[in-house]
Amino acid sequence: MTPPQARTWSQRGRTPVVRVRGRSRRRVSIAALTCYKPGRRSRLIYRPRRDDGRRDGRMSFSWRDYRDLLIAAHQQLGGPIVIIRDHLDVRKAADLREWAAAQDWLTIHHLPPYAPDLNPVEGIWSLLRRGWLSNVAFSTPEHLVQRIRRGLRHIQYRSHPIDGCLAETGLTIRPA
Repeated sequence: MTPPQARTWSQRGRTPVVRVRGRSRRRVSIAALTCYKPGRRSRLIYRPRRDDGRRDGRMSFSWRDYRDLLIAAHQQLGGPIVIIRDHLDVRKAADLREWAAAQDWLTIHHLPPYAPDLNPVEGIWSLLRRGWLSNVAFSTPEHLVQRIRRGLRHIQYRSHPIDGCLAETGLTIRPA
């Protein structure tokens, strides 16, 4: 819950100070999909997960959480999905691979290892960190989750930032 730092302006001689109460061991994880289709507006589908200390000792997403996100995306988009994803360990879990292989509506391709510059979702995280999460001292984990949701909702309802994140990777969408 330590806030990222960003530059700001203030009156001369009055340096702004953001007080941070203390560090928390609690964690918030977010999984997101940027969705592109030629001739349609870009979409962002995301799920935050707050570590509440109750779920099998896991502080981040499990393969079931990613499966549920993919199912929700399939229902929202209403068609087959091609996923191009990075090499996060949980996404390579055997159970998730088996489940994905059984789905006829899902095709998965992998980005090369250590290539975050090819992942448009990294651009979303950058927008969120530089805008909605910078220079804010979060008092509670709920405050952090609320701010994350507000920032992602702001990005989600405007397709231009999502398109910009794809353009920044140098990748393009090719009609089927």
